[in-house]
Amino acid sequence: MLDKLNEEGRLIAFDQDEDAKKNMPDDERIIFVPQNFRHLQRFLRLHKITEVDGILADLGVSSHQFDKAERGFSTRFDANMDMRMDQRQTLKAIDVLKTYTEEKLRKIFEKYGEITNSKTLARTIVDQRSKMSMQTITDFKNAVHAVVKGNPNKYFAQVFQAVRIEVNDELGALKEMLQQSADVLKESGRIASITFHSVEDRIVKNFFRGVDEENADEIYGTKNERRFHLLTKKPITPGEEELKQNPRASSAKLRIAEKKKFLK
Repeated sequence: MLDKLNEEGRLIAFDQDEDAKKNMPDDERIIFVPQNFRHLQRFLRLHKITEVDGILADLGVSSHQFDKAERGFSTRFDANMDMRMDQRQTLKAIDVLKTYTEEKLRKIFEKYGEITNSKTLARTIVDQRSKMSMQTITDFKNAVHAVVKGNPNKYFAQVFQAVRIEVNDELGALKEMLQQSADVLKESGRIASITFHSVEDRIVKNFFRGVDEENADEIYGTKNERRFHLLTKKPITPGEEELKQNPRASSAKLRIAEKKKFLK
C-alpha cells in the first residue's frame, strides 16, 4: 500500500493490539492509531482527517496472536484463558466461562462457533465451573472433554473462536466501523473487507447491499437508500498458490464496495 502512495499520501493504521506497532515499517507516511477500528471516525477527526480514499478492514486474529502462547488464543498451547486482543480491556475468556449464564453461553457457541451440541456444552461448563478450575486452556479442555464431538482439534477451535468473538465484541466492532465508513469515505472511495467467519461475511455482504437482517431501517437504511455499489458479486477467495504460502487464509473472503457518487 505504501508503494502506491506518493510523498503526500498517508496510511492510517488502526490496531488495538499494542504488539502490532512493533511490526510497523519505518515510514513517516504511516499514522498508527492504537485503537479498535470501531473508533474510526473519532480518531480520524483527532488527526484532522475528514475523508479517506479507501478502507481495508482485515478481521479476525493475527498470526502473531495465535502463535504467542500466553495470549490464550490457540488450542495448541497451555496458557491462561485470556483471548483479549486489547490488553487494556478487563473482560477475559475466563470471565465469560465463569460468569455467563447457561443460555448466554449456548447462544455464543451456537452463533459464533456453530457448535452442534452447544446446549450440552453450555450445561457442562455451568456444571463443571463450580467443581474445577477453568483458568487455563488445559483446565478447560479437561472440564468439557466428555462432551467433545468429532475431531477434538476442530471442536475446540470452534469453541475458542466463539469465546474469542464474544470477549472482543468483534461483531459489534465490525458493525460500528461499517456504519462510519460511508461518512469518512470520499465519493467513489472503496472499502474492502477480509472476513474469516460466516457471520462476519454475512454482516459485510448485507451492509454493502444496504440490508440488515435485524434492523434495516435504523442501522443500514433501506435498499433504495444504499450508499455503496457492490463490486464483488461473490467474495474473492485465496487461490491454490496463496494457500500454499499461507494455509491460514483458507477461510478468508474478500468483498469490495464503492461509495456511490451522488451521496455525501
